[in-house]
Amino acid sequence: MIILPSDVLADMVDHARQAAPIEACGLLAGTGSTVERIYRLTNVERSPEHFSLDPREQFAAVKDARGRRLEILALYHSHPATPARMSAEDLRLAFTPGIRYVIVSLADPNRPVIKGFSVSNGQPVEEPVLIT
Repeated sequence: MIILPSDVLADMVDHARQAAPIEACGLLAGTGSTVERIYRLTNVERSPEHFSLDPREQFAAVKDARGRRLEILALYHSHPATPARMSAEDLRLAFTPGIRYVIVSLADPNRPVIKGFSVSNGQPVEEPVLIT
């Protein structure tokens, strides 16, 4: 389970809308399963179908989270025009053990869909996302 406070959810959706038509991306930090902080990062690929985190921003986010005694719980990104599912590329690049993936779909811009996943044996496992 991924527990997302409503303000973090709103920030993620806002980031996805601002970045569209390219994919937005970032990190979610917290403790246990509860997200406490969002780190908006730059998609250095600037692509509507792919993303890569800016390494300097990623390092700074991880350092800041550690300083706050938080763990990186999830990587989030948006799908500007496709469903909230892990694509073949998402699965191919999911090599960080223990990390979760949150996808924000703007396929219907007026009704964003947020889904969480973990990866087990190369396969996506949908995880409940609880909004608080």
